Parts: sequence; C-alpha cells; structure tokens
Amino acid sequence: MASRLVLRIQERFARLTTSEQKLARMILERQDDLLTHSATELAAMADVSKATAARFFRSLGYADFNEVRLQAREERNRTEPYRYSVVGSEKVALGRAIGSHLELEITNLTRTFEELRSDRLTRAAELLGEAPRVWLLGLGAEEGLARYARLLLARLRHNVMMLGMNGNAWAEDLAMTGPRDALVLVTLEPRPRILKPILSYARTTRMNVITITDRNYLLQAQRYSAVVLPCHVSSFGLGPSHTSVASALRLLSIAFAAYAGDTALQRLEIISGIHEELDDTE
Repeated sequence: MASRLVLRIQERFARLTTSEQKLARMILERQDDLLTHSATELAAMADVSKATAARFFRSLGYADFNEVRLQAREERNRTEPYRYSVVGSEKVALGRAIGSHLELEITNLTRTFEELRSDRLTRAAELLGEAPRVWLLGLGAEEGLARYARLLLARLRHNVMMLGMNGNAWAEDLAMTGPRDALVLVTLEPRPRILKPILSYARTTRMNVITITDRNYLLQAQRYSAVVLPCHVSSFGLGPSHTSVASALRLLSIAFAAYAGDTALQRLEIISGIHEELDDTE
C-alpha cells in the first residue's frame, strides 16, 4: 500500500497536467500494480506517454520510478498483512483484545482517508447539491448507517428520504425517484439479492449513485456509480467493521455542508428553532 505516494498525489493533484491526472487516477485505483509493473507499463495502462510518466513522478518529488517502487515495497514489508475477517482460535486476554481492536480500527480509518481522493468527495457533494431528491439505501446491517446518514443530510437540505423504509414497498418507493436524484448507497458483504434489481432500476431512471463500500467491491461499484468512496473494513470476526464507513458518511455530510454554504446553515438554524418550539430536547 503506497500511502506516502497517495498523499503526495492528493496534495499536488490540482497542479498536475491532464495526462498526469489520468495516470494519477489509475495509480490510485490500482496501487498494487506499482510492485508488479514498470513505469512504461503503467503509462501504457493509463494510455499516456512514457515521458508523461517520468515527468509525473518527478513532479511528485521522486528521482525516478525506481524510488517510488522502493518506497512502496518498504511500506508493504513494514505493514503486517491483515484480512477482511480475522478470528483466532486461542483465547486472548481482555487487555490484548482491546488493544488489537483499537489498532485495527485506527488502521482502517488511516488507510481509508489516506486513499480518499478529494475530487471524488467534491463531486459527491456536488451531486447531492444538484439533486432534486436525495435517497439513502442500506440493506441488512448497513440500514442503520443509512438512517444515520439520512439524519445528517436532512439537517442540511430538503427532500432527503430512505429507500425501503416501509418494509418491502420497493416498487412504491422507486416510483417516486427520478432523473438526477442522488442515491447514497451503503453496502458491505453479504449483499442481499434485491440490491441488483434496485440498482438496475436506478440506472434506468438516471439516478446518480454515490456508493460507500469496502475496497473489495470497488470495481463492481464503479460500473453503476457516479462516485465510489471505498473504505477499509477489516475486523476480528463478526463481519466487517463499520467504523470507517460511518466516518466517511459524516465526512460526506461535512463536504456537502461546505458546498451548500449559507443554505445549509440556515436549515440548521430552522431545525434548531423547531426543536425549541417542540421542547423535545434538553
């Protein structure tokens, strides 16, 4: 995992040429290829020239591609491999279990946000701002996360709704969607079968899908999504960790608030006033 390279790309992305940005996007999506392909091969994969690749790495502060590969190899060797779900058979002391859990959660958060591209986050905020309606969808264990995100976004804009809130009334809910609506999808394994037909309908309706998911699902999600925000979700059993996903949803809300500006602040003030009138909070 070339985390330092990722940070350099994110810091300098806006200053790169169009061709260099094309190569940068490809590298961000396929970081493991740094260890198995040459600079010439990477350039061909991104459909840019060898000269562009050489200039790209120099602009990031590297002497050449060999220095990039050496750094990536050192990072890989320094970081212990970890799996999607790790369950040990031996009994561990409580203190050790707490420490291991904390370390893995910090790793999930760190890797998620090191690899998150600011242009994707900005585009997601724009889609939320331009959408006539915003829909949230989470199936299974992710339904709670979708409800959390719906509450965050409803404080910042109007017409924010849940898909599937009324049990199995999928047809009735989908009938209310329309072109340019934004669908924020939170999906991790295992994925229910109903997800595929829902996404097929969303594509037909020309909804803009913003998917927050695990990195293993990135390529599949890109096929139907306008924006994908991948997260690291490794855990010690009991399914994927939701920590980085919840944090990414909050960051998405913050990005939208920045995009909406005064409109979002005014809505927050209105909602605060309604709470005072209802006297429903302490």
